[in-house]
Amino acid sequence: MKDVQKQYDSLIESNPKIERKGKTMPYTSVNGHMFSFLSKEGKMGLRLSTNDRADFIQTFDTELMIQHGRVMKEYVTVPSTLLNDLENLSKYLEKSFNYTSSLKPKPTKKK
Repeated sequence: MKDVQKQYDSLIESNPKIERKGKTMPYTSVNGHMFSFLSKEGKMGLRLSTNDRADFIQTFDTELMIQHGRVMKEYVTVPSTLLNDLENLSKYLEKSFNYTSSLKPKPTKKK
């Protein structure tokens, strides 16, 4: 798990626009929307647009992310082999960031 977390951290650090959040479950978010995360099992989930998601699933022979027995409809499971390909994966992280940035911001819950 620590190796996967190091790979995830390296990926996030490769893009200065993106900040890693979370202590126990690393994740990224923009405008109140999460767009990448690392599960307790050491699997990375990545939020993509409909077209990018279909392309990603076909290209990398993967599936939608499943967490707590539920399918996360906008998230793909990043294959562990792709976690080692920082250059290729960073392109998808950028697509994820851009797609999620286009979503309507969630209202803040600050009091």
